Amino acid sequence: MTNPNHKTPSFSREMPFEYGKLEQIAPGVRRIVCENPGPFTFKGTNLYVVGEGDVAAIDPGPAGGAQVDLLLDALRQTGERVAHIILTHCHADHSGAAAALKKRTGAPTYGMARKIDDPVIGKRGPSGGDFVIPVAFDVPLHHGDTVRDASFELHAVHTPGHAPDHLCFRLADGDILFSGDTVMGWNTSVVAPPEGNMGDYLRSLDMLIGRNDAVYFPAHGGPVHEPQRFVKALIFHRRWRELEVLEALRAGATRIGDMVPRIYNGLEPALVPAAALSVFATLEHLVEKQLVAATRPGSLDMAQEFALLA
Repeated sequence: MTNPNHKTPSFSREMPFEYGKLEQIAPGVRRIVCENPGPFTFKGTNLYVVGEGDVAAIDPGPAGGAQVDLLLDALRQTGERVAHIILTHCHADHSGAAAALKKRTGAPTYGMARKIDDPVIGKRGPSGGDFVIPVAFDVPLHHGDTVRDASFELHAVHTPGHAPDHLCFRLADGDILFSGDTVMGWNTSVVAPPEGNMGDYLRSLDMLIGRNDAVYFPAHGGPVHEPQRFVKALIFHRRWRELEVLEALRAGATRIGDMVPRIYNGLEPALVPAAALSVFATLEHLVEKQLVAATRPGSLDMAQEFALLA
């Protein structure tokens, strides 16, 4: 099946920036791009600084990077300090440096709490590193909660799908949404079971379309302008992927390993594991919709076989 190009998301890999600098990107918003580039992180994790004076740091980035020193040195020169540490979610490329930043600043941490016995904790992610680094948040957040200081006000928006604990944050001044990994302008978000859930992800995208945010600042890559239009294209892309999976099943491909090369022609080998997880997430959603069923007993997993339901 050929996806009509005029309905695919207009991804952009253009992103003017310089490693090692805290750069102003909008009124009241600055950014450091962490030096953790890769096939899943693009140029690196965007560490956002919101406000002036007593500021918020959104997504401190991976452990062991230089971004904490860079951030604190830059703020020291302007007489500012980190007063709030906020996480969009607990994946390691976002949360890894949270403990170090808290130790250096004493600032409280904010985010959606995860259960200590979460089976995903300690597992390896698609890139091979620890997938989740849990944080014992000083201030647990839920949908609709607010983080505020003298120069800013951020509203939490729960957007599960990429991760169950994923939060976006709306900056009241400027109609900006910090979209984390839910919506990125450079590529689609990885939805990798059991951490990711395609049904939740599509419901989150539907919810975002109903909002009036003017621009998204994602955790990887540059800003997303006209975000509602972009999100509609993302939904179309995911729905088209469902049709491709159904077509692969009709053609006799019953295993995920047989479907991936049919659907992702010419994919880089390093991205095959993530593509397989994406197909698995789509199959889970199709099972939820009662369009597909597993053909042998047991829970759904990557080794399962699938068939169309009449």
